[in-house]
Parts: sequence; C-alpha cells; structure tokens
Amino acid sequence: MAVRPQTDTEGKIVKIINARVLLNHKLTENSYLWFKDSKIIDPQELFFQDHKEPDMVIDAENAIVAPGYLDIQINGAFGIDFADENLPVEDIARNKDVVAKGLLQFGCTSFCPTLVSSAPQVYHKVLPHLRKRLGSVENGAEILGVHIEGPFLNPEKKGAHNEEVLQCAERGMESFDDTYGPALKRDDSIAILTVAPEVKGVLECIPTLAKRGICISMGHSTASVTEAELGVRAGATCITHLFNAMPAFHHRDAGICGLLGSTTLPIPKSQKQHPIPSQSSPSPTNPDPRPFYGLICDGIHVHPNSVRIAYHSHPKGLVLVTDALSSMGLPPGCYHLGDYEVEVNAQNVAYVKGTKTLAGSNITIDRCVQNFRKFTKCSTVEAIEAATLHPAQVLGIEKTKGTLNAGSDADILFLNDDLEIQRVFVRGEEVDLKVN
Repeated sequence: MAVRPQTDTEGKIVKIINARVLLNHKLTENSYLWFKDSKIIDPQELFFQDHKEPDMVIDAENAIVAPGYLDIQINGAFGIDFADENLPVEDIARNKDVVAKGLLQFGCTSFCPTLVSSAPQVYHKVLPHLRKRLGSVENGAEILGVHIEGPFLNPEKKGAHNEEVLQCAERGMESFDDTYGPALKRDDSIAILTVAPEVKGVLECIPTLAKRGICISMGHSTASVTEAELGVRAGATCITHLFNAMPAFHHRDAGICGLLGSTTLPIPKSQKQHPIPSQSSPSPTNPDPRPFYGLICDGIHVHPNSVRIAYHSHPKGLVLVTDALSSMGLPPGCYHLGDYEVEVNAQNVAYVKGTKTLAGSNITIDRCVQNFRKFTKCSTVEAIEAATLHPAQVLGIEKTKGTLNAGSDADILFLNDDLEIQRVFVRGEEVDLKVN
C-alpha cells in the first residue's frame, strides 16, 4: 500500500485532476473531481456562478477515484466485539472509536456495527452507544446505524448464534419493542434487522418495522421460497449473507436463495431501497422487486463458483459484506462473538471453538472487492459499486453515500489497478494511512 503524507484540505476548495473517476456507472479517463469540506461540489456552478478557482489541486496520477466503501455487516475488529455486554459503558464507547478509525485503512468510510443474537439487556445497554455518527479523521468511519442480526431467528439455522436467546414474536410488535428497547423507535439507532420470516409472529411485524425506516433483511432461516416471497411482499428488502445459515439451493424449493430467480414479486412503486434494473430483472425499466443480498467474498463462506452464479442471476442486488469478527486485523487465536468463543486457525478460518460451525470472517472490505472481481471477472466498476452504491441503496442513502455525484459526502478512495488502497478521504479530510 502506497502511503503519502496527509493533506490538509480543511476549508479549501479542492480539485482532483488526472483521475479515472467513477461516475454514472463508468470510469472516465483523465477526469477531475471537486470537493469542499465534507461535500462533492459541482465545478460548473462553482466556476460560472461563484467565479471561484480551487485552493488546492491534487494530482491523482491516473489512479481510480471511487467512493468510500460501506460495510453494512461487521461484528467487530481489532479484538473488539460490538455485542460484548461485560464491558463498562466507557469501554463500549472507546472500542467503537478504535474500530471506526481502524477501518479507514481498508477504505471503509461508513459501516453498520452488527450485533448477534443477544438477551434484551445486551441491546438495552449497547445500542445507546452505537448511534449514527458522522465520519471524520478524528471519529473514523461513519456509523450508519446498527445491524441487529437476531434474536428472531430460526434455531435450525442458528449458525454461531446462541440458541438460548433466540425467540419468536408471539406478542407481535410488543416482542420487538421489549427486546430492543427505546432504540427501535429512534431514527438514529437501528438501520437493519435480520429476521427469519417463518418464525411465529415475525411476518406480521415486517410492515410496521419497515415503516419505521428499518431495512428488513431475511436470514438464519429455513423459509421456503413461498415464505421468503411473503417476506418480500411484507416489506423485506434484503437477504443476510446469501447461501449461509439457510437451506442449500434445491431445484424443487429453492428457499431464500430462490428469490434471485423470482419473477412474480410486485414491481416496487418507488426506487428507494430497491435495486436498479439489470438484464435479469423482471422489468427492464422499473425498480427490481427482488431483494438486495449480502455476500461474503472470502472464498470460505461462499465458493467462487457460487459467487459467480449469484452475480449473473441478480447483479444489481449484490452487496459485499465482511461479516467480520473481533479477530479481523489480528493473528490466529481465540476471540469472542457474543456468548461464544471463536477460534481462528492458521488458514484464517473462524469456527465456534470445538466445532466446524463457521462464525463470521476475518476479511476486510477492500479484499472482498478484489476477490469479487477475481471470482466473477466482472468489471472494475461493478466490483466497486457492490461495496459503494449497492449498500447505500440498501439503506436508502445513495444521495449522500456510495457515489461521487455533486452533493454526496466527500468520502473518496484512490485505488490502483489491483484495487489496492492508495489514499483515503473521509468527508473531505485525508486519512494518514501510516497512523490508521
């Protein structure tokens, strides 16, 4: 990784030149990008209306200039587990900062801290300290809201989740409100909920949860394809780590995986939080009714051939996630995920200790992007958008994240042709990669 001195851009109009800028789904050769403080700006408006020239010019030296990566499923990193309830409150806040700052070195400028299935008291204690927060060099990557994975999951597909805390929603929304506490009604706390639609009471609650502005994702589930489609019709718009913690694809009942081939789902009335159409979409001009789906591209959780099949089936719905554990960024050893002890072996594979149950990954988001392009032979633009535009669309924040359009946050990456991180800007501030 090339490391350069940190550039002070505060309060300055900055023009990036000699770049291959990712705009409108393509790389534009020998192009330029303007930003001031935290926002990408329109150079024509700046020049013709305000008659201003840049205060600073940065030569990208033909680097790929792309939006910062978003990771919408990450359980922890650098020895820190977001679901660790045994820590004092001040340590929870401090640990959040450690992870947020550390992620910048991998080009991750925004993320959703992820909590595995836990007892209600864990959510009540931890959630107030993981609320949305703007990114900066001082704060680290932006917190986009929490992704809560459970506990309304199917015990048959518990994976690395503690079966003792899993529950159904037989009291409807009261079950959800009691479990997560006041955070469920706030607009700055929970971004994504992973649920199993076949669990008693869950399906009926999906419309209310979605109306609260929460992305409903389906996972850790034994749902049939019919039950999965009912989940989408109720308001679910995402699948959690496709192929993992769900039945394997079967030609008679494809389960949740079968949603990638669905042609009978109702066409969405709005583009918001739905994939844009592709060649495989039911309609070539309307939003794709099929959900987004997370994919862990570490070569362990999903075979490269399966990654390729998913990509060709539903390319605009693919969202790269790490599902990273507290062990990410650290050597092999024993770590924690919620109530479980996790063992990472010499091959960097994480199992629930004493079992062969996969317990999340140790991959970083930049490696996911590199692997995805390698596995699928997709274009560089498609690889980058799977970690930028698509996750932003999942959360409905593509006007500020995931693109380099005027008005977007100035979260910017310089990449070489191997998609290695060269420089990182978070809301217009350059990150000193020697420190992070």
